[in-house]
Amino acid sequence: MRLLRGVFFAAMLAVCLAVPGYAEPFSMFPKAGRLVSPDGRFELRDVAPESLAGELVGASHSLWLTELSSGRSRKLCDYLGLAAVAWSSNDFLVVTQYVGRKTSRALVFAAASSVEPVLLDGSGLIQMVSVDLRPTLRENDHVFVEASRLEEATFYFRVWGYGKHDPGGFRWNCRYSLTEGSVSCAPAD
Repeated sequence: MRLLRGVFFAAMLAVCLAVPGYAEPFSMFPKAGRLVSPDGRFELRDVAPESLAGELVGASHSLWLTELSSGRSRKLCDYLGLAAVAWSSNDFLVVTQYVGRKTSRALVFAAASSVEPVLLDGSGLIQMVSVDLRPTLRENDHVFVEASRLEEATFYFRVWGYGKHDPGGFRWNCRYSLTEGSVSCAPAD
């Protein structure tokens, strides 16, 4: 797993350094239904699973990525509720999955590669942030991690929430280094 992650980061770094990073406007899925890459090479589609009689309909969806020239498709992920998705250049998708009313997580997918995505959520960030920030993640029951953009080898995201530790709420601006696998966060102004 660690070797695959290293290969993914190396490939992602090479592409990131070759093209300027940004993020297109975010589209909300499932409502958006589909999202085409800026160069028209890839298409992302929302797929709702077919349900049997008596099953809950519309609760779970999947994001599928298709390379339009070849027709090859692969499932990126399943999600519940809503997903905010944007292209970052023509090669990466940045996604926020709103898992429920209390949490969300951020992901980065490489369009041309099927290696594991970068996934950042509240529980995973506990060991990645500085020691003084950990109680905020541990002791608040509402923690949201939202994707912002990918620039060169840095994934920018926001973390915010509230709960027992921060009844008035907290907001951080964070970044994740794709080369080092490290996170740094600072309170938002």
